[in-house]
Amino acid sequence: MDGMELLRRVRQQSDMPVIFLTSKDEEIDELFGLKMGADDYIAKPFSQRLVVERVRTILRRQAPKDGQSTPVETARALERGKLRLDPERHTCHWDGLPVTLTVTEFLILQALAQRPGVVKTRDALMDAAYDDQVYVDDRTIDSHIKRLRKKFKNVDDAFDVIETLYGVGYRFKEA
Repeated sequence: MDGMELLRRVRQQSDMPVIFLTSKDEEIDELFGLKMGADDYIAKPFSQRLVVERVRTILRRQAPKDGQSTPVETARALERGKLRLDPERHTCHWDGLPVTLTVTEFLILQALAQRPGVVKTRDALMDAAYDDQVYVDDRTIDSHIKRLRKKFKNVDDAFDVIETLYGVGYRFKEA
């Protein structure tokens, strides 16, 4: 099945937004994708943060149906076991107790907790925590992880949900 057929089927079966994420960066390719009905067209190379914001923008535009809230509205607070992160309020709680985090620590923890069990490299965590214009050494992430662990151990001495995979990166333990 070609791309046009797939897009047509998706559009017929649901109101699901469609974003082309492709290596084709010619203007004609983008025009063709948008004329086919795509909501957005993103060519490589791209920033992960930019893709996330474009997805959020498209989801915001979708009107709620039957009085229900949109996926963006329902997915504001992130809960993983004893962890509760609220990005809108920039609050973090562990087992009901508040943990004060810097913006960078919060973003790193959020990136890890969004997909428990999935390994995040230092580069991926730097992308999640810093703007493209900011350069930091990848070992800076190690320092942030060390401070995160210390802050959580001050609240719960048994805290051990951030795992180090030596030579690879970090992951949030699956429950």
